[in-house]
Formats: sequence, structure tokens, C-alpha cells
Amino acid sequence: MKTYKNRDEVEEQYKWDLTSFFKNEQEFNKAIKELEEKITKIKNYVGCTKDAHKLYEFLDFEINTIALFEDLYVYAHLINDQELGISKNIERKNKTIILNGKLETALSFFNPEILKLSQEEYQSLFKVNPKLNEYKAILDDIYRFKDHILSEDKEIIVTKLVNAMNHFDDISSTMLNKNHHYGYVKINESEKVLITSTNFRKLMRNQNQEVRKKAYLSFHKVIDQYSDINANLLNSYISMEEQLALISNFSSSWEQKLFSLELSDQVFKTLCQTTEKNLAILHKFFALKKKVLKLEPYNSYDTSLQMSHCNKEYSIIDAQNMIRNAIKPLGKEYLTKFEKIITNRYIDYCEYQGKCSGGYSFGTSLQDSRILLSFNGNLDSVSTIAHESGHNVHHQFIKENNPIQYVESPNIICEVASLTNEFLLSNYLANNGLDKNEKLSGIENILNVIENNLFGAVREGLMEKEMYDVVKNDGSLTKEYLDNLSLNSIKKYLGPSVKVSKYAKNGWVTRSHYYMNYYLFSYAICVCIAANVAKKIINHDEEMLNNYLQFLKAGSDKTTMEIYAILKIDLEDEKTYQEAINYFDELINKYQEIYEGDDYE
Repeated sequence: MKTYKNRDEVEEQYKWDLTSFFKNEQEFNKAIKELEEKITKIKNYVGCTKDAHKLYEFLDFEINTIALFEDLYVYAHLINDQELGISKNIERKNKTIILNGKLETALSFFNPEILKLSQEEYQSLFKVNPKLNEYKAILDDIYRFKDHILSEDKEIIVTKLVNAMNHFDDISSTMLNKNHHYGYVKINESEKVLITSTNFRKLMRNQNQEVRKKAYLSFHKVIDQYSDINANLLNSYISMEEQLALISNFSSSWEQKLFSLELSDQVFKTLCQTTEKNLAILHKFFALKKKVLKLEPYNSYDTSLQMSHCNKEYSIIDAQNMIRNAIKPLGKEYLTKFEKIITNRYIDYCEYQGKCSGGYSFGTSLQDSRILLSFNGNLDSVSTIAHESGHNVHHQFIKENNPIQYVESPNIICEVASLTNEFLLSNYLANNGLDKNEKLSGIENILNVIENNLFGAVREGLMEKEMYDVVKNDGSLTKEYLDNLSLNSIKKYLGPSVKVSKYAKNGWVTRSHYYMNYYLFSYAICVCIAANVAKKIINHDEEMLNNYLQFLKAGSDKTTMEIYAILKIDLEDEKTYQEAINYFDELINKYQEIYEGDDYE
């Protein structure tokens, strides 16, 4: 696999094309001025809720102003993430953050104003101007927050303070990805590699246990030195979220989250109880890994090591072709949208020092999403392309089938699209791998998806819930507290087969999801749905396939429960989660059968 020292060395076809956002800096700055002008015009709409026609004019103006802002904001963040620490990139990004504050301040009059209306006044608006029904789902969603919206002057103060304060994740990311120097690890007699946040996962899959151990200890020792700072950042972020919830007349940030999702607490209780009731199956998975890998002891820094020992290295072209074949069961319409990702250079593939680590898909109301990767040639990287492409295609479907005001998709919905792709990719490999190891790799990848996104997400989601409870009850998130919380949680979930390193305790430092207010539970729910969907589509269930494509087209004018109803799935039903865990158990058995069977040699 070719390595790159910096972005200049990367071939053009493996960099994303952002010119559909802005062709150059001049265009970007012109759009900045246009947005600033639009923001100044917003004051002309104060009082618009008294006139149904003026209100419609405002909503149309607002949605287009926000769309322009989104393009500026996302473009600036994409440019920054491709090369962190560049002054010009930081300045461009900060411009959009400042504009975000100005835009939110200018718009802050609207919610308090519409919530002053009585039910009779509110309903009469739609009778006077039926065109307002185009925005009814948005207006209804605002109106249901009637008891939680502040007065206009208070909303302005809160907005300004949040925009001034909320840089906790940015600080943490910069420390992890740019400021820390994790040292070098010797791969062999002739090769020494600089440890970075982007290549750490690959190093944890190196076949040499001594390499894994040294990379793990070097990485985590550096993190440990600075984890006091990260604890303060996380404590401040959660304190802010809790205070914002109280200011908005919620008893807690959790109550606010449930209200915003329009979901009951029972959904999450059922998810967590079902998962923890089945930890023996997770322990069975780690026992299998220990047996296959023949490691004694089997350490926490060994848990990322692949059982299959499949050392095949995939090129970017290999990855694209493999995903094409894997998603064929989703049909021609879906495949066409995947091809658009490739031909339009929506993906920024390659890793190098200074680039933001990990993978994501980030789009706007007007623009198809762009995908950031740290592609390193292993199956995990291929799976990440499938995952993020699922987000991109989902976004394409929503954009094509909904008006601009309804093209958003909440996390608790959108991860189904990405994870379903991962299941399909792994199933394809399990059935079409060129040898036993590649087939086993396919099954193992599905197992890892469930282990990480169901068991792992529930584990860390419960940790996050406890963090919020501590802060809510006037406690403080210290390094020592978070280390102990993390260590106890890891031991409980990894089970008796795994010897847990003391440095496993600071894994919480690397999790940006803790700065996303209960994002992890969404992953856990979505992986269960995806497992059910993918299994049925793989088994040629035409009804599920048709329902799934309709699910992908559903816009944000529908609630979470309404969208899942398209798939005929009940989030409060234990069966939803148990079936995914049963599938996990079946795959463990299948892996062992192939591993031990002579027919697969």
C-alpha cells in the first residue's frame, strides 16, 4: 500500500472534488458577503407570524439562507479536515462559525414569536394561506416545544454563549490528531513507523504481538499524560448540555433528547437490557478469538487483531469493485447512485500526517455529501467506504424525493443505511471469497460490526449516561473517575477471556462521539435494524427490499417511529434487538464451522 507524507503527494483521483460547493476562494468570499446581506434582511420579517403570506415569504427566505450557510460551513470544515492546523483553513472555518452565531441570533426572534400564538391563531394561518402546509411539519415541530422555548432576548443570549463556548470537540480533536507526538514503533529490522491517530488501528492489527503492544503502550501513555485536559473538556461540554436543558425547562439533557427524538425511554431501556442480558454471547465471541489466535494471555491490545489472518491488501479500485458487487441486491436505482460517488470524486481516500482521522460523510441541503477516509488497504478500510457510501446514497435519495426543507435525517435513522451496506459487503465476501481466509474475513467483519456498533455502542452509551448523571447531580468528571468508569465497563463487556491492560482505561479520551450528546445509542439501535434488513434482503425478501428503498426516501417531515414503521419495525419490542444478537451468535458458530472444517481448505 502506497504511503503519503502529505496531501501534495496524493493522486488527484483520490482527492475529493469540492468545486460544486465553490470553485475558488473568490467564490467562497462572494458567498460570505451574500450570506451577510441575507442575515441583515432577516430583521424585516420580525412580526411575520401575524401575516400568513409574510410568514410563507419568511420561511422560503429562511430555508434558502440556511442552505447557503450550510454550503459555506461544510466546505470550510472539509477543507480544514483535509489539512489540520493550516492558518488559512482555520480562519475560513472560524468565519463560518462566527456567521453561524450571527445567523442563529438573527433568527432567534421566530420561535418565541410563533409560540406566542394561541392554538386558534396558529391553525388559522394554514387556512388563510394553504401554501404554508409546505412547512407544516417544521412549524408543528416548533410549536410542540411551546413549553421549552425562551423569550427572544434569552434565546439570543444563549445562542451567543453556546457559539462562544462550544469548541470542546475541536480542541480534543486537534490535540489527538495534530499536537500529540506518539513516537515510533519498529515494524521489522528495516522499517520504523511514526504512530499517528490515523494509522493506530492498522498497527493494532499487525500480526506481531510485540508491535501491537509497543504501539498501544506508546499511544496510550501519551494520551494518559494529557487526559486531565480531556476530562475538563468533557466535563465542560456535558455541564453545558445539562444547563441548556434546564434553561429550556427540561429536567435533564436526557429528557430533552427523548423529547427531540419523539421516542420513549422504554426504547432505550429495552435496547440496553436486551444487550446486557446477552453478554455471554459477546464473551463467547472473544473466547473464539482467543482460541483461533492461540494467544495466552489474550490482551486488550490484541482484540483488534483479525482471526482470519487474511493479509490481502486491497487497492482503492479493488474496494470500489467489491462494493459494487456486494450491493447488487439493492437494485439498479441504488447502484446508479453509488456510481455517482465514484465518478464525481466524492471521496477523499488517503491518509497522511495532519489529516483528520477516521471517516465521515458530510453534506448539505443542496450538495451531495463528501466522504473523508483514512484508507490503508485492509478490509476495514473497504468496509468504511461501504459504510460512508451508504450515508451518501441515503442523502441522495432524500434530496431527490423531498423538498429542501425536509432533506435532513436524524442519526437514529441514517446509520441504518451505512450499516446495511457493511452487512451486505461482509456477506458478499463470506460467499465469494477466493479462499478460506477471505471467506472467514467476511464473516469476521460482520461480527466486528455488531460487536462494535451494538455491544460497544451500548457499553459506551451507558457510560455516557452515567457521565451526565454525575454532572447533573453536581459531581465532576475527573480523569480518575472516567478512567475507572471506562476500565470497569471494558472488563464487564470483554469477559474472562481477555486480560485488560491498565491503559485500556483512557480509551474514553479518543471518542469524539461523547461530544455529540447521546449519539452512541443511535448506532446501537441502527445496527439492530440493519442486521434485520440486510438478512432479509440477502434472503431475497422483495417486500423488505421495496420497504427499505422507501425508507431511504423518507424525509424529515416524518417522525422516527413513522419512518421505522415503513420497515414494519417496533423500537420498543425486545425482538428487534434479540434477533440481531441471535444473528451475531449464528455467525460465531458459522465462523467456527468454516474454521474447523476440512471442506473449506
